[in-house]
Amino acid sequence: MTRMSVFNSPFLLGFDHFERAIDRISKSSPDGYPPYNIEQTGANDWRISLAVAGFGPDDMEILVEGSQLVIRGRQGEDGERVFIHRGIAARQFLRNFVLADGMLVTGAELDNGLLHVSLSRPEPESTVRRIEITARGTGQPPAA
Repeated sequence: MTRMSVFNSPFLLGFDHFERAIDRISKSSPDGYPPYNIEQTGANDWRISLAVAGFGPDDMEILVEGSQLVIRGRQGEDGERVFIHRGIAARQFLRNFVLADGMLVTGAELDNGLLHVSLSRPEPESTVRRIEITARGTGQPPAA
C-alpha cells in the first residue's frame, strides 16, 4: 500500500525534508521521561525546560544534529551507596526535538533540578531577486 503525503502536490517542490521530519516525530519514543515544558519567552525566543532532578551537568549532553536537538542523560553508578529503598529513578533518557530552519540553541542552564535550553530564531533578511527572461526561437537575439 502506498502512503499518501500532503507534500505530493506538484506545487510543493523541495519540501522532502518536512516529510522526513514528520516521520522522525511520529517514530519518537512515547516514553514521558523526563517531563518537559516548552515556553515562548520572547517574540523569537523559546525555552525548553526538562525535569532532571538528580542529574548533574556532567551526566547530560546536549547536541544539535542537523535539524534535531538531542538531549541525553545518564547517571553514573555509585557503587559505594547501599539503598534500603530506591524510589527515585536513576535511568538514562534521550529527548529529541526537531528544530525549524534557522533555529539556534543559544544556551543551557541547570537550575534546581530543571535543565533550561534556550532557543532563538533571528528574523530572516527579506531579499527580492529579479530573474531575467531570455528569449529563444524567436529569430531575434535576446535584448541586452
